[in-house]
Amino acid sequence: MSDRLTPADVLALTGAGLEDTALGALTDRPVVVLDLTDVSTDFARVAEVLAGRPCVVIGVAPSAILDPSVDRLVDVALCASDIAPAPWVACGDALDTTVDAVVAAIESSTEAAVALVQLLRLAERSSTTDAVVAESFVYSLLQSGDRHRAWLDTRADRGRRPRPDTPIVVLARTDDHLTVVLDRPEVHNAYGVRMRDELTDAFRLVAADPTIISVELCGAGPSFSSGGDLDEFGTAPAPLSAHLVRTTRNAGIALAAIADRVTARVHGTCVGAGVELPAFAGRVVADPHTSFLLPEVAMGLVPGAGGTASIPRRIGRHRTAYLALMGAPIDAPRALSWGLVDAIEPVTPVEPVGGR
Repeated sequence: MSDRLTPADVLALTGAGLEDTALGALTDRPVVVLDLTDVSTDFARVAEVLAGRPCVVIGVAPSAILDPSVDRLVDVALCASDIAPAPWVACGDALDTTVDAVVAAIESSTEAAVALVQLLRLAERSSTTDAVVAESFVYSLLQSGDRHRAWLDTRADRGRRPRPDTPIVVLARTDDHLTVVLDRPEVHNAYGVRMRDELTDAFRLVAADPTIISVELCGAGPSFSSGGDLDEFGTAPAPLSAHLVRTTRNAGIALAAIADRVTARVHGTCVGAGVELPAFAGRVVADPHTSFLLPEVAMGLVPGAGGTASIPRRIGRHRTAYLALMGAPIDAPRALSWGLVDAIEPVTPVEPVGGR
């Protein structure tokens, strides 16, 4: 079982805040598992001491503690209950194994994990656009990190798949309604530069045309989107140039601007961008068999399609951190209970438009 500290232990380790080398990504304690069993603790004082520290704080308790100081104190909140309110993740009998899994994920990709929680703390008090820009800076920085380079090396011998020569985002208008279809089903609508650009153009078209009253965003084939196009990883220009492109042509920012008109209908596998982009929509409907996964931290990265801005606005930063750090899927019922989706209804996959 992962080593746990009490709030008193943390105060002692940090000299009540005066010692800044005891905890953090550059020490042997990039993650703090904090035992919150004693509810008489002055959580506000411990939160003040840990504020801004470059480490991941996991709060663990037998049941949910409804205290704003705890919300500020921890990045992930895990309890042994079977049902728990936000920001807590209910683990039931699997509490200890869940804690161990989160700690192992952090320790195997420390820089990305710490960057993730720092971004989520920042996004909580930022506008959507500012949060997306901050995410892009961090994503670019991590692209040159050791962990991401090691992950790229595992894919060095993978061959590239053929690129389509027809549009991969297809628009269809009926009266005042526009349907936007991700149409690259042979790769489960993998999200790459071209799809990003075509989606950005589509959402900007809607923003410029007030006669489009409603928009439906959906995916052709077996899945809504399998996330980032793996063939494009490692092919980006210099990190700063890539950041400037991402913040100039950003589908998430463009979608957020028209969110009140957009319903995303998702099905099958939703990975990475396939979770991040729908979360910007005003309404998300999921098929009962949909799964949701954020895999980026294990790749040495953070979400890069706006997820640290969009997902916390639906489920809060604590559950977003849990989802990204665990790198394990959640199902549609859990997504609904958390607010990641607004309804569960059968979603009939759209037939591929391009004939692929």
